[in-house]
Formats: sequence, structure tokens, C-alpha cells
Amino acid sequence: MVDVHGTCDPRFERVGEAFAANFDQGLDVGASVAVTLRGEPVVDLWAGVANDDGTRPWERDTIVNVYSTTKTMTAVCALVLADRGELDFHAPVAKYWPEFAQNGKAKIEVRHLMSHTAGLPGWDTPITVEDLYDWEKVTSLLAAQKPWWEAGTASGYHAITQGNLVGEVVRRVSGKSLGQFFASEVAGPLGADFHIGLDAKHDSRVADLIPPEAMDSMLAPDPSTVAGRVFRWPPLNALDSRTRGWRGAEIPAGNGHGNARSIARVHTVLANGGEAWGKRLLSSKGCDTIFQEQINGTDLVLGTPLRHGIGFGLNSPEMPLGPNPRTCYWGGWGGSLALVDFDAQLVVAFAMTKMNSTTQGDLRTVALGAAVYQSLGVGV
Repeated sequence: MVDVHGTCDPRFERVGEAFAANFDQGLDVGASVAVTLRGEPVVDLWAGVANDDGTRPWERDTIVNVYSTTKTMTAVCALVLADRGELDFHAPVAKYWPEFAQNGKAKIEVRHLMSHTAGLPGWDTPITVEDLYDWEKVTSLLAAQKPWWEAGTASGYHAITQGNLVGEVVRRVSGKSLGQFFASEVAGPLGADFHIGLDAKHDSRVADLIPPEAMDSMLAPDPSTVAGRVFRWPPLNALDSRTRGWRGAEIPAGNGHGNARSIARVHTVLANGGEAWGKRLLSSKGCDTIFQEQINGTDLVLGTPLRHGIGFGLNSPEMPLGPNPRTCYWGGWGGSLALVDFDAQLVVAFAMTKMNSTTQGDLRTVALGAAVYQSLGVGV
């Protein structure tokens, strides 16, 4: 039996049981789960170990690379700017980033970047993981590139590029890099221990991701498919997350470091209509922008039906997230998750070291989510 640490409201004891069961079944090695309800923390648990040899326990302040759950943090930055009137999701990207208009992209709108419908899910030019650390290089390549399909006609998961695309718009509008804006305008005010571009002083707190035992077939670089073109370069290797280069760079689609508590802390602002932890970041209307549906259909990269709003995936019969319609989410490679139920004012967050072998779906978060709603007396 794993020793589970933290706090859990008695109403949510099923969540604690499900969390412990994931370890007992060998699904987890080190992990954290957090739940907030109507702006208050009701679950904040962690357990297991943070390194390969098991000598370093997962502590309260342990953080880990959560891959694409970082995208929701990037989305929040854009939502804040839009709510302030500084960014228009329906404006051409080139309004803020003139160089982006090259090669037939003058009419692509910011909302297309936010919903994976811009037609720029990967780079045409071969790049390495180390190139991702060079912001100017990778954004300039995207600005010069021709779209792979007409913007707005289909979604195709912008696995890494979305962070650079949205991040450059945020930089042009605010004068700050995405990581700097997030730190000063989101994480800082909320007291959230989440970082996009991690200072080396935090390295001792970072848990080591355990690569999946089998690589998702989608990540196999078959250049004859859209997915293959996306993942052909840079080649993804979870062990890169253990390097200082990866941790210190700003990769707003994939290298955010945090834990379930900090993920929940940020997203509680959305669940609570823009205000949480004594701070208001945006209006209730600004939060509702998320639910402006942009596309609903089979994703060209993931090959599954997805319904995208502004910056988040949305609840749908094909991808059910919970019983309430106004629910949005996104997750990261390996299993991390941020789920926001606006109707219940509920947030569920998960971060872990042991990665599963797919980019979609995770038995651990399915069990945790079911336990949360069962605790509320609601079936899923």
C-alpha cells in the first residue's frame, strides 16, 4: 500500500481511494491529484517517488513536466489579454505579427491558432529538439511557412507549434515572452507554482518523467500522413524533459512544470468566473469565451473526434468529460490533466511521473474523474 499524503475532504474520500488504487495497480510511481469546488480546495494529495531509484519521495512541492497541459496555461494568457481588450480572437494574426502574413496566411485569425485549425501543426523544415530552445528560429519558420490546409476547415493537433504561435502573439501584444507574461500576470497573482521556462534553482524539486513502455503509433514519423509530418521533427523523447536545456526553454505547448495543486489553482479562476484566491484575472464573460465552438469533427492528427473551443477541448458525446455541458479540458502526453466544469464550479487536476503510451485517454484520470463526480452524487 502506498503512503498518500496531503488533505482530502471527507466527502471526497473516493478520490483518495482511487488515487491510492492507481499505485496499487502499478499505474503510478509518483503523482499528485487536486480538486477545487466553488473556489475551495477539497482534494490535495500526493504519493510515491520522484526519481528512478526511488530514493527521493514525491513531496508537497514536487513539480514535473506536464507536457500539453501547458497549453491551457498559454490559453489563459491569451484569454486575459482578450478580456482586457488588447487581443481580438477574430482579428488576423498578422495584425499583431505582420511577418505571419507570408505564404497565404494573411487571413488566418487568432482563433484558428487557439483551436488547432490554423493549418500549421508542424514544421516543414527539419528541426531538432534543441531548435525549440531558439524562439526566434522556430517562430520565424512558422511565419514563413505555407499552411497545410485552409484555416478553420478542420482541426489538426498543433502539438508543439500552438505554443509558439499563440506565444508570439502574446509577445507582440504584451511585450513580454509567454513565460514572462504567465509568471507576472497569472501564476504570480494566483500564487501558483507553475513555470513555463524553469529557473535552474527549481531543478532539485523536479520529478523525473518515466517514458512510456511503448511509443504511441501516432508518434511514428510516417511522412505520408499528417500525424507523421507533425511528429517527424523534432523527434519527441520524454528523456529530453530531464535536461536543463528543455526545462529552461520556453515551449508554451509542452514544457510547463507544475503539480496538480498549481494546475488546479490556475484553472479555478476559470471555474469561478474569472476570480479566485482573492484575485480577479478576467471577467465572467471573458471566461465564457472558451465555449465559442470553433470546430467539431475528426482531428487530422489525432484521428479522433474532437470539439474545440477557444484554447480548450469541449465536452461532447464523442469525447465525454462529465455530466455537465459547460466543461472544458486538455491533457498532456503521458497522462496529466486539467478539467474545468463551469456548471459545477469544479476543477480536477492530475500530474504524474509514469507516462502512459498514448496521447489520449488514461485509466488513472478516468477513475479519478469518476470518483470526483460520485462524491458529488452525480453519475458519469
